[in-house]
Formats: sequence, C-alpha cells, structure tokens
Amino acid sequence: MSPLAALTVVAAAHAGFQLTVTVLTYPALAAVPADRFAAAHDAHSRRIVPLVGLVYLGVLLVGGWVLVAAPLGPATLTALAAQAAVLVVTAALAAPLHGALGRRGAEPALLRRLLGVDRARAALAVVGLVAALLAL
Repeated sequence: MSPLAALTVVAAAHAGFQLTVTVLTYPALAAVPADRFAAAHDAHSRRIVPLVGLVYLGVLLVGGWVLVAAPLGPATLTALAAQAAVLVVTAALAAPLHGALGRRGAEPALLRRLLGVDRARAALAVVGLVAALLAL
C-alpha cells in the first residue's frame, strides 16, 4: 500500500469515527439526565479512550509516513493539516471540556460547547478525508 492510499484509509476511518461520535455518541451523552450524567460520562470516557488512542495513533503514524515518503502537493498537505487540526482541537478544547464535565457534571453551557467543538472536529475530519481522496 502506498503512503497516500494509507492516508486515505486512515482519513476514512478517522472521519467515520468522528462522525459517529458527533451524530450518535455525544447527543446521547448530552441527553442523559443530570442525576445519571456522572456515571454515563465516566463509562463513556472509559470506553472511548482506547478507540481514540487507536485512531489517533493511526493518524500520527500514517501522517509521519506520508511526510517522509509521499509527494506533498496541496491536497496531501490539506489532508495532513486537517487531520492534525482534529488532534489539536481534541487536546486543546475537547479533552479539557470532558475534564470539566467530569468534575462539574452536566452543565448545559459545557455540553453546548463540547457539541460545538465536536462538530468542528467532524468537519475537519471530513475535510481531511476529501483532501486525502483528492491526493490519491
């Protein structure tokens, strides 16, 4: 498999994962009643962390491979930048919001912000997939 083909596969997996979280997982979490939110949030965090780690590790490994072994045209650079942006948004915004939700509970303002940040991650992941397909 070529680096650009691998980038496309990883970008598709990443976009699929992110869209699932955006469309199904987070809305379901946000709908949990406040008195059950702490347990639901803890369970969500325990279950999703290994999957996030696997997807993001794939993004990092394949991204590194592409940087050293593939032609870096505009579509490839856009795909890499979009994938990297999701990781940055996750570390800088989504993870701290999850921490705050874990400490403070289902505060509506925190949940709204998490849902908004997550929509941005989904959009970036889709841009990364489209760019990877164009680079291929």
